[in-house]
Amino acid sequence: MPLSPSALVSALNALPPDAVWVMMVVAAFGSVLGMLAAFGRAGVTVFVAVAVLAANLQVLKVVPFVLLPGPVAEGTVVFAATFLATDILTEHYGAAAAREAVWLGFAAHLLMTVLMLLALGYRPLDAEAAGEGLAWALPFHDHLAALFTPAPALFAAGMTSYLASQLLDIRLFLAIRAVTGARALWLRNTASTAASALIDNTLFSTLAFVVFADTPVGWGELWRTYILGTWLVRVGLAVLDTPAMYLAGRLLPERRR
Repeated sequence: MPLSPSALVSALNALPPDAVWVMMVVAAFGSVLGMLAAFGRAGVTVFVAVAVLAANLQVLKVVPFVLLPGPVAEGTVVFAATFLATDILTEHYGAAAAREAVWLGFAAHLLMTVLMLLALGYRPLDAEAAGEGLAWALPFHDHLAALFTPAPALFAAGMTSYLASQLLDIRLFLAIRAVTGARALWLRNTASTAASALIDNTLFSTLAFVVFADTPVGWGELWRTYILGTWLVRVGLAVLDTPAMYLAGRLLPERRR
């Protein structure tokens, strides 16, 4: 008998969160390579758009990890994989292809937000109109509203930091390649992502938790908790995704043909 989604979730819930995190890393980086091998440039571009949407939903789930001092919001791994994707595009298809993927990710998030807001604009079904046949649908308006009603401050902070950091990542990647040539792929992958991730964390955290926040957090807490802690995780992910960068060159559909 096949494992149902709810049973799979229950099985994953029984595992340590750190083990599920490892699975998420494998799934995210593996998805980039799988989409590249199957569809080339188009597949990696689609991954960026899907990952931006997924990361902005995952951030609503807060998880306590064994190795971290307090619960943290999800989404870091999937969002970090978008930097792997744009680095692959920059390396093998050029900066224009990478920038196109970045802007398509932005457009996908904006379009999803607009379409879901319009869907939520329909008056919710009441119990009398639903009757017994549609009683199952009654809770879903509230569920969808919880997921897709954007907080304007977080939306503005997230999209501003996303565009700034991703476009910077592409520029830094190209600048390092201009110096190293075809050598040191590990350096341009890791260094460009580490620098742009710091910009992303700094911009998002400052806008979301200081500039747009009703109750701004202190600068010390902002730097230690919201910026530096997550940045160190993202630097680690940039190091972990380096083998995927090297493997990507062997998976290009153009090369395999």
